[in-house]
Amino acid sequence: MYKHILIATDGSELADKGVEHGFALAQAIGAKVTVLSVTEPLSDDALQAALNAGVQDPAVRYDQSIDAEMKKRFAPIEERARAAGVTVELMHEIDQYPAEAIVRVADMSGVDLIVMSSHGRRGVRRFILGSQTAEVVTHTTIPVLVIR
Repeated sequence: MYKHILIATDGSELADKGVEHGFALAQAIGAKVTVLSVTEPLSDDALQAALNAGVQDPAVRYDQSIDAEMKKRFAPIEERARAAGVTVELMHEIDQYPAEAIVRVADMSGVDLIVMSSHGRRGVRRFILGSQTAEVVTHTTIPVLVIR
């Protein structure tokens, strides 16, 4: 049924449940997987604050810290894929709006299922805290499996 699954993760414990379910599904049906992690760009305010504090090349240092974080985040995911016998591609995008990046990558990669985790908040808490998962569900035509 599904041949290519995109699993979105932010490295959190909750997102790890989505990775686990996504790999289990991929293993069961023989699908390949793209794991996507989206980070926000360095804000102008943070850049200016770093410059004011005397930090040399804050944009370069930010990029280096993000690269290190992605290596740390992706290492156990690669190991999990290897153990499950699942073909995986690891992707990192920088975007101010993670949901938009997830939808864009899903469309460009030709995936036929998106797997994400959600806290399942409702009402005012959801409105205040926002929900990247709800945004993805709203803006894609690709099926989304939501793990809670």
